[in-house]
Amino acid sequence: MNNAQTHLKMGYVWTICLVAACGGLLFGYDWVVIGGAKPFYEAWFSITDPAQSGWAMSSALLGCIFGALISGWCADKLGRKLPLILSAVLFSASAWGTAVASHFDMFVVYRIVGGVGIGLASALSPLYIAEVSPAEKRGRFVAVNQLTIVIGVLAAQLINLMIAEPVEPGATQQMIVDSWNGQMGWRWMFGAELVPALAFLVLMFLSPSRRAGS
Repeated sequence: MNNAQTHLKMGYVWTICLVAACGGLLFGYDWVVIGGAKPFYEAWFSITDPAQSGWAMSSALLGCIFGALISGWCADKLGRKLPLILSAVLFSASAWGTAVASHFDMFVVYRIVGGVGIGLASALSPLYIAEVSPAEKRGRFVAVNQLTIVIGVLAAQLINLMIAEPVEPGATQQMIVDSWNGQMGWRWMFGAELVPALAFLVLMFLSPSRRAGS
C-alpha cells in the first residue's frame, strides 16, 4: 500500500471514529444540559418539593443503568452498529420529548429514555471505535471518544449560556414562568440536542459494521 492509499484509509478510519464518537458528545451534552435548564423548568412545572427536584435531575441515571446493563447483550446479539443507531434514536426522542413536555411525568419519562441512550453509547461507542481502528493506533482513536464527552459538556454550557436571558435579582417563580427562559428557553436547551442526535443517527447508518479493509 503506497502513502496515498495509507492516508486515504486513515482518513476514512478517522471519519468513522469521529462519527461513532458523536455518541460521547451526546453523552456529555445530555449529562450537563439539565443544570442550566433547572431553574426554568422547575418554575414551569411548579416544582417546590426537594424530592421531586432531585428526581428530575437524577431520573436519567435510571435509564443509564438500564442502558449499560443491556449494552453487552445488545452488542453480542445485534453487533455494535445497530445498538448505536438505537442510542441515536433514543437521544433524538429524548431531546424532542423533554423540549415539548407539557407535564412533569412526560419530562421524566423522556429523561429516562435519554439515559438509556447514554448507557448504550457510553459502552458501545468506544467498543465500536476499537473494532474499526487499526491495532497500532487503537489507543488514540478510542481516546477521541473521551474527548468528545468533554466537548459535549462544554457545548451544553455554551448553548445554555447563549439561550438563557438574564434573570432579574429576586425574580419570583411567576416572573420566571412568564419570561422567555420559563416559556421557551429551557425547551430550546434540551431541544438543541436534536441536531447532533439526528446527525449521529444518519451518519451511523452510513458507517460500516466492521473494520475497514477487513
